[in-house]
Formats: sequence, C-alpha cells, structure tokens
Amino acid sequence: MKRFTRRDFLQTLAVLGISTGIEALLPAYARSRPRVPAPRRPRRSPVTYDLTIAETPIRIGGRKAKATTINGTVPGPLLRFREGDEVIIRVTNRLKEDTSIHWHGVLVPFDMDGVPGVSFPGIKPGETFTYRFRLRQHGTYWYHSHSGLQEQTGIYGPLIIDPAEEPYPYDREYVIVLSDWTFENPYRVLARLRKYPGYYNFQRRTLANLFEEAREMGFWKALKDRLSWGRMRMGATDIVDITGATYTYLMNGHAPEDNWTALFRPGERVRLRFINAAAGSIFDVRIPGLPMTVIQADGQYVQAVTVDEFRIGIAETYDVIVEPQEERAYTIFAESMDRSGYARATLAPREGMEDPIPPLRKRPLRTHADMGMVHEGHEGHAGMRHEAMAAPTEHQGHRMPADTTGHHMRGGHDHHAGHAMMAGMMGGVGQPPGMPPEPKPHGDDTHGPGNAAVPMITRSRLHEPGVGLGEDGWRVLVYTDLKSLHPREDFRPPTREIELHLTGNMERFLWGIDGKTYSEAPESIRLRYGERVRLVLVNDTMMEHPMHLHGMWMELENGHGRHIPRKHTILVKPAERLSVLITPDEPGPWVFHCHILYHMEMGMFRVFEVSEPETATRTSS
Repeated sequence: MKRFTRRDFLQTLAVLGISTGIEALLPAYARSRPRVPAPRRPRRSPVTYDLTIAETPIRIGGRKAKATTINGTVPGPLLRFREGDEVIIRVTNRLKEDTSIHWHGVLVPFDMDGVPGVSFPGIKPGETFTYRFRLRQHGTYWYHSHSGLQEQTGIYGPLIIDPAEEPYPYDREYVIVLSDWTFENPYRVLARLRKYPGYYNFQRRTLANLFEEAREMGFWKALKDRLSWGRMRMGATDIVDITGATYTYLMNGHAPEDNWTALFRPGERVRLRFINAAAGSIFDVRIPGLPMTVIQADGQYVQAVTVDEFRIGIAETYDVIVEPQEERAYTIFAESMDRSGYARATLAPREGMEDPIPPLRKRPLRTHADMGMVHEGHEGHAGMRHEAMAAPTEHQGHRMPADTTGHHMRGGHDHHAGHAMMAGMMGGVGQPPGMPPEPKPHGDDTHGPGNAAVPMITRSRLHEPGVGLGEDGWRVLVYTDLKSLHPREDFRPPTREIELHLTGNMERFLWGIDGKTYSEAPESIRLRYGERVRLVLVNDTMMEHPMHLHGMWMELENGHGRHIPRKHTILVKPAERLSVLITPDEPGPWVFHCHILYHMEMGMFRVFEVSEPETATRTSS
C-alpha cells in the first residue's frame, strides 16, 4: 500500500479548493522550523483561513481542562500573511454563546474590528462570520476574542505579516505566545476579586516582615511606612490582581514542566517573536547568558537595542534576535511581574537538552515613589491620596521641557487650541512634539468615588524599567529606548489635546476612565477624520494598565522627535503621566481600553467615534 505523505495531503487539499493556509492547522507551539524567506509570488488574493471556535478537552501541566479553542488548539493556529494581502477569514461559532475575533493591532475597517456591541453584533451560536480586509502593514500581531472573558479560556492566537523587505535578516524564527491559565471559572475569579480584591495575593507583608524591615530601616520608619499604606487602604505587595495562586503560566500553551524546546545551530541569528496574550499577567523576559537585540515593538520596526531583559505588558509584542554561539541550552524565562510564578522554554541545539531554571526573584514592593509620594528623595509627608497628599519628583536627573501653553483638558472633553500659529511655533498643544510631558501636580480630584486614591504628582516614567526591575545589574528595556527605524510621516503639530485619567477603586474592584465605568459613561469621544490629537494619559491608580487603542496608532512621545515609536498598546505605570499623538484615519467607532481583561470587564473602556472625511470620498482599504 502506498504511504500517504504530507505532499499527497496538500495536493488533495488543492484539488478540493481548500486554502493553502494549511500550516495554520498546526498550533504555533507544535512547530519547530527554520525560517525560510517567503517566496516572491504574484499577488494571490484573497488569502483564506477557516477558524472554528468550540469547547475542547485539553491538558495543562498534566491536568485535564476544558478550553474554548480555535481549531482545537490553545493557542489558536498561526495565521501568516504578506504585506498587501487581501484576507478572508471565516469564523464559525460552535459554542453555546456568542463569540468574536478581534485582530489586535491590525488596521482594518471598523466593521471588521470584531468588538461586539461596537463594531458588529458578535457571532451567534452556529453562525459563521466572514472577516475581509486588506493588510496595510507588517509585523508581529495576534488575535483574540472580545466577548466576555473568553480570552481567559483560550481564544487567542498569533498573526504574522511578512514585510515586502526585511530590514533585519535572520536564519530561523519562533513565535512565543505567553499566556496564563486558571482551572477556575473566570467569572468565579472575577466574583472573588469583587468581594475581596486581595483574594489571590498570598504575598502580603506579615508581622514577621515588619521586624525584618525594622532591622533594615529602623523600627519607627518601618512602622510609619506600614501605617502610611494602611491609611491608603493599599499594600506594598499589591502588584497584580491575580497571581500564581491560581494561574499556571504558559509558553506556547505549555506549562513550565513541559519544557517546550526551540532548536538552533550555533552561529545562527534566531528571531523570537514574543506575544503577551495573557488575560491578567505582565511578564519579565530574559534568556540567562544570551543578550537579546530588540528589533520590533508592537509590529513596528525600531532601531536595534540590545538588552538582557524586557517587561512585556499584556497585549504587547516584542521581536528580538539572539545569536547563540555555543553548543549549549538556554532557558527562555518569563517571570510574572509579582514573582509568583513563571513560564519557560528551552533554546537548544538538540531536543532533550536543558539549562537550569533561574530561581524566582524576591517579590517586589511598591514604594512611595511608585505612588507619586516622593519629593527630592524624601518620603512620608505626601501621598497617594484620599484627601490630598504628595509632592513632585524630579525626572531622575533631567527635566522635561516646561509646558508651553498651559492648555490641559480634564474629563476626556475635547479642547480646541484655537491658536494655530502658537501651536505651530510651540510644536503643538501643551508641549514640544516628541517630548514626554512635564511632571504636573494632580490638583483637586473631580472623579468621585470611582477614583479612590490619587497621587498629587504625576510624571513621565518612560525612562524607568518598572517595579521589581533594574536592581540586578542587567540592561533592561525601557520605553525611552524605543526609536522608530523610519521617521514618521505625519509631523503636523496637534491642534487639540484630550486628557484621560485611568481611575479605580481597589476596595470595590471598580475600574474606569475619569472616575466612571463604561456603563456610566457610554457616550463616545468624538474625533474628526484626519485631525492631529495629543492624547494625555494619567494613571491615578497604583496598578499598571496596558492601554490599547483600536483602529489607529499611538505615537509615543518619548523624546525621539521624528523617530518616536508607534504602538498599539502602552503599559502605563502608577502615577505616570504620558502622551501620545494620534491621527484618526479610518471612520467609525473604535474602542480604547485596559487590556487587563478583568479591568476592561469592570469598566475601563471607552469608544472613540471618528467622523467621515469631509471632502474626499472614502475608499475601501
């Protein structure tokens, strides 16, 4: 009997007229293949994929579970395209509830964006929805459900768009999808957080810790510190909402003990495409003994920067190149930000090899500086307030340029500069273009009970690695390292500024924008097609928030002028004030939200409504 080979299988598919995207049927974590440059081919449009969402039994770390899967896998299949492709993706829902797919970071018409209740009704049980759009970009992206908490149960996968020209050559590549898994029902997790936000925090400071701190800093200073946090009804160990107490951290769907392995030959340039598809986990990624050269952030090429470690916020992507020279194994180590667990894999020349797994580092602690409480290195007289406390912090050795106009908006309302000539002279509203905003007193809070604690000073923290990083002597990636490979095309100054405050009430586990949840403030924020807007984000909370804007790029004002980076998701630190430039160039409603799934579910979500062009007739993308 003739053996039925893979070639026979592919030929059969071709005869049946099935899409050549058969590679997608294999989950990303099941492949270990060298990168082969994509062949030059005539435009073959459309490129078609068929995806089926269903409940599927799986095993996570040896335990049985039931997941919501895409084509039977967690993560879902790798979808791969070339820049300029026309795409048709048919998504069939085999669940008993509505579902959806959002193409994270991919620029599409609003009705293809996949947000139920905003851009389309959702996909009903038993129905198939066809997404169709043309790709206007390249890079590393991903896709996921935007329905309820389905992302937590497995509906996510990688998406790669190859460029017409590759600026950073490499010999081999791997996609690495980071995620978190809970064997609990996600709605049970949410219910527990609403009853007691610290339910999963098993790392709280104890009386024994107080005596340890007293030995280090003196009894009265340690006691004063404890009382200060108590008055704020917060804890220095409140780093994340959900910890390794319930989460298993995954790398390409594999638990740490599985030891997923990526192969290399010594001397090769290996590209690793990291995607944080977690629902609630921020990771610190390193490969001990192997420097990483960052070449891409959120799908956009940046000028190469070599680091030992980087923090990847939820929904962010980073592409790095490594060049292992030795015939040895390396551990790819993704440590949760709160140090309660990790995901890991191995980079090795042969299967079966392992490198020692690094021990988890000591849990980090929030400091008064993290909360906008320090003035010139002195603690204790100010604070993250309920009434009002805190004083400014210098920008660690260098001041940002002063605010040149004094125009600032509150409450998410539009503000027209009205002084076009002044805006042009000063580089736009509020500050010169490309520069982080000046440290700024918060002022009286007007956001009501939805904003329980407020720093008196917010400042740019783009140069800071973040809590728990920067003390090991390693080079850590920071946002000020990101410099776009190519200069931006739109260098118009903004004509108006919108300021949005990220707010929360930890005790009630309520999260919102400007003190209100989405249900309390469903009205859209209006944007004019083609205008230039500065969006200022102010984090009034003690938590990091990965903020994601659909439908357009956020150009992060990090001091690099024409080379400021474009991002679709920005991790905003506590007490941080940062700004981005946006150009709305696709009409329709676009959502803006925190990508911590449980924060979005509880209300940190808004809609930007972009008007139709006033003069030119819109052409389909």
